[in-house]
Amino acid sequence: MSNNELKTILYAEDESDIRDIAQIALEDIGGFTVKYCSNGKSVLEASKELVPDLLLLDVMMPEMDGPTTLRELRKIPAFVSIPAIFMTAKIQTNEIEEYKLLGAIDTIPKPFDPMTLAETIKKAWNKHYGW
Repeated sequence: MSNNELKTILYAEDESDIRDIAQIALEDIGGFTVKYCSNGKSVLEASKELVPDLLLLDVMMPEMDGPTTLRELRKIPAFVSIPAIFMTAKIQTNEIEEYKLLGAIDTIPKPFDPMTLAETIKKAWNKHYGW
């Protein structure tokens, strides 16, 4: 078994209805263990107790947006190399390039398909690790 198996996800999304849909997509369909946060600040709090395999971050959130959250997490040694995926309705080419420069391995457009979300994440993960 590889150490690079995707099991735990730290997920930030400020809209509860989207979190509810993602919970079904990620836990029931994907089989992942997910820690949910409603904004970037709560992600930073959660990072003190959980080092996930993957970060899944909404871009537009109150208090601290996804890109700022990722920059802050990268200051924590355990979070320097954790793959991150942004979820956003803002998917202009220049925005996606900006997310990549921040170290995102993929950008998932919103609205996402709950039936394929877990598979999309697994594909990005496998591509990142060269599988």
